[in-house]
Amino acid sequence: MKATGRAHPIQGLVKYHGLRDPARNVPYHDSISVCTAPSETRTTVAFGDDADTCLVDGDPVDDEGFDRVTTVLDAVRDRAGLTSGARVESVNTFASNVGLGASASAYAALAVAATAAAGLSLSRRELSALARQGATSAARSVPGGYAQLRARLPAHECVGERLDAPFTEEVRMVVGMVPAYKRTSRAHAETPASPFFDARLAAVHETLAEARDAIRSGDFARTFALAERDSLSLLATTMTGPDGWLYWRPETVRLYDLARRLRDEGLPVYFSSDTGATAYLNTTAPHAERVAEAVEALGLDSHVWRVGGPAERVDDHLF
Repeated sequence: MKATGRAHPIQGLVKYHGLRDPARNVPYHDSISVCTAPSETRTTVAFGDDADTCLVDGDPVDDEGFDRVTTVLDAVRDRAGLTSGARVESVNTFASNVGLGASASAYAALAVAATAAAGLSLSRRELSALARQGATSAARSVPGGYAQLRARLPAHECVGERLDAPFTEEVRMVVGMVPAYKRTSRAHAETPASPFFDARLAAVHETLAEARDAIRSGDFARTFALAERDSLSLLATTMTGPDGWLYWRPETVRLYDLARRLRDEGLPVYFSSDTGATAYLNTTAPHAERVAEAVEALGLDSHVWRVGGPAERVDDHLF
């Protein structure tokens, strides 16, 4: 009763903050993201222990993470008729808690591994709904590529759906690493109290429709220009919550300025950030090396990533 799953983290393109149904991780509105590779989370689950245990990159997961892991495991146990505890071990090939969508890959990989270890065979939609119970964004990591989360009730209809994208192979995401720790749950709790939240809700549905059309038509510039604009909208809403949480750092602003400067020089480069100080400079394959060199010139580490595929079961276990 052991299995291993692998999933890629996500970059939010049209993002969300705030949960309409916090108990089931259902947000106020839809969201769109793209999976990033070769970054990945690999998770092995084995049922049969007396109690649940969970290690992430060799260390015990924190209390909030453990509660989310057991929520997914309990859903699997209920469905499979199991009562035993599970041993869970997970490793990431990238930094977590810095704004790179690690919770998405974490719970997508967990959903794949736990269901396989329990002997369950779930559809992609069922896996997406299960992963969402750990982290909302994980519902989009399950289908991979470009995906839209449908923020529907009842909760089992709140799943990630793959969007066809004819420009997948040409896209490159240059990551500018700004290692400032953050906790996304704080933003979800605070953002609905921002005076700008209702305005964002009113505008986001048009943004979603435009982004969906841009992705399906293979329009790189329009897709990632929307992601840049949405990053600024999300920041404005988050930083005007009760605690005035500003998760950007000076380095983040320099990355934003760099994207605009390179674009003025004729390069297709668009800034994007999720909940954290680390940022993406989205570009195309012929320009990725030059963009990465420009990021390194700021004194920041960089990674060049491409579009990642769906969560899947793999054979090489962690224990």
